[in-house]
Amino acid sequence: MAMTRQEAPRRSVPRWRPVIAVLVLAVVAPLAVAAAPTPSPTPDPERAAEYWLASTHVDEAWKTTRGAGSTIAVIDTGVAKGPSALDAAVTDGTDVSGIGTSDGRTPLGPLDSDHGSRVASLAAARAKADGTGMIGVAPEAKILSISLAFGTTAPVPFTKQVAQAMVWAVDHGANVINLSFTTNTLDWDQSWDDAFLYAFDHDVVVVVAAGNRGSGTTMVGAPATIPGVLAVGGVDQSGVASKAASTQGITIAVTAPSEALLGIDANGTVETWNGTSGAAPIVAGIVALVRSAHPDMSADDVINQIIRTAQPAAQATAHPDPLYGYGLVDAGSAVAASLPSVDGNPLGDLSAWIRLHRRAQAEQPTPSTSTPVAIPPLPAADAPTRAGSPLIPSPDSLLYGTLPLIALTVPGILIALGVTAAARRIRSARAHRTPKS
Repeated sequence: MAMTRQEAPRRSVPRWRPVIAVLVLAVVAPLAVAAAPTPSPTPDPERAAEYWLASTHVDEAWKTTRGAGSTIAVIDTGVAKGPSALDAAVTDGTDVSGIGTSDGRTPLGPLDSDHGSRVASLAAARAKADGTGMIGVAPEAKILSISLAFGTTAPVPFTKQVAQAMVWAVDHGANVINLSFTTNTLDWDQSWDDAFLYAFDHDVVVVVAAGNRGSGTTMVGAPATIPGVLAVGGVDQSGVASKAASTQGITIAVTAPSEALLGIDANGTVETWNGTSGAAPIVAGIVALVRSAHPDMSADDVINQIIRTAQPAAQATAHPDPLYGYGLVDAGSAVAASLPSVDGNPLGDLSAWIRLHRRAQAEQPTPSTSTPVAIPPLPAADAPTRAGSPLIPSPDSLLYGTLPLIALTVPGILIALGVTAAARRIRSARAHRTPKS
């Protein structure tokens, strides 16, 4: 007899049970999803390390602008090719040293050739495609890479390199120039006068590092001493003036973080470094943000926005202070503030300094426009007389010399003789008197 698979008899299900099941699922399913733990995103260590984005309120300024329309010239050792964070930012460049490549993208120097790359990354590095990685203060600003060489390795003198770099940067559209170096001297080469004036006359903000005690700079040196530049000192993570990564001087305008900074090297590695060489591009990036948010604002007014909105330091003893200047730079306030326009650069007038110290602009005397007075000629001189011996008296010597001398001398002699004779008679008379007994 054949075997067949037996099936369980089907049961009729009331129509209301599926409705209850749907209602139960509608309530339970969301509870189950909510109860499941949500994985937290992996923190980005590089972005987390950029503490200055919050301490200087760059994150607040980003709500308004990220620097589009601004161009920062980085006059340094050259911004390296390769790292995408830098390649996306650099739009042009040149070399003024005579030993670099024409695009200014070959790092120069045997000791710190990555210096220019790190400076540029702090100012305007682009984040990765997924939004992670190091990001600059003005990540939509353009970078001009101008390579120069320090020391004696370059055929072009350093002072001439800087002067040429300044002019090239202005001519190629920079509205912010960053100089993260110092000469450790108060004075500067006279060729810099015209170069910096050229930048100021073309409405460019020049940001300069104040220098570091750790590198031997006990007081600010040029170019941070040039009137009109925005000289930047450094502070630590707590806002206190850095002992090694900053210096002091009356020309310091503002401060920015200068310790535990990040920077991208030529090989794309993110390194930690210190110094006002890093504080300066942070401020240069903030200047780019202000210029982006206020494209019609003059360079003098941009500088005024930066220094007037800076956060005063609790440790400062003056305003401005030789350690802190006007205070810690505040990007959010600098972008948002509405201040009256100024009549000139609040950090000094280089033209006036040149007139006073170089005498180069001294005013020339105005030519006289008066009609000269005609003077009649002098009468002809008397004809010379015949030459004679100086020992023989002439009529003039007798009239004006001999006769007056005789007229004065003879009476004097007679008077002297009379006095002498009278004195003798008196003595003789006294001698003949006989005394009484």
